[in-house]
Amino acid sequence: MLTKRIIPCLDVMDGRVVKGINFADLRDAGDPVELARRYDRDGGDELVFLDITASAERRRTVVDLAARVADGLFIPFTVGGGIGSADLAGEILRAGADKVAVNSAAVRDPGLISEIAGRYGSQATVLSIDARRSGDHWEVVIDGGRTAVGRDAIEWAKDAVSRGAGEILLNSIDRDGTKLGFDLALTAAVAEAVAVPVIASGGASSAQDYVDLFQRTQADAGLAASIFHYSELSVGGVKEVLAAAGVPVRPRERAFA
Repeated sequence: MLTKRIIPCLDVMDGRVVKGINFADLRDAGDPVELARRYDRDGGDELVFLDITASAERRRTVVDLAARVADGLFIPFTVGGGIGSADLAGEILRAGADKVAVNSAAVRDPGLISEIAGRYGSQATVLSIDARRSGDHWEVVIDGGRTAVGRDAIEWAKDAVSRGAGEILLNSIDRDGTKLGFDLALTAAVAEAVAVPVIASGGASSAQDYVDLFQRTQADAGLAASIFHYSELSVGGVKEVLAAAGVPVRPRERAFA
């Protein structure tokens, strides 16, 4: 059985990690490189960096971020945030990232997914979906959760995979930063609809939330931010609980400690 992944997420603004609730009320959580090294030591399987800098110089900031992180990290990492072209995706990958995540730009131009996957492979192409409950379905929202686009999240995931996306990073805006647990209904629906790995994001507050995620959905990974940043939980501690519950996880010990 494939092991499940525990993935810390680092939202980066102006070179610092920040975290808020429902994409608002941001507060400082530390230096991205220092946090990355801590998660590497603690047994994180991968990392995701999302640059949310509101700056005309974003192209330089995301490439610089990838280069800084790659210099001191041995586990795979993904970089997202403002990636609007395959050329920029290529720069980030060449700087050291293993994958790039696209979100709003891909909604506006779905061909971007095909272009990145065609150049660099589906294994390096992640579609990040921000979804919010709307009646009896989940609607895609973009621009940091501010703009609803009237598109069904499950159908968008299926479309993106058909265009070459090799992984779905699925964030529930309803749960983001709330510590109410993962949105199991949303995650289950998307994971059952696509044949690529799905990373669930939004709402984790305890190791039991991860147990519920992996026992009740087909998610391949669970992503969280504040609970790890502020040491409310450790990656290693979550893995111990998962292993005790019979969920397969990779050992905490790393070759590069």
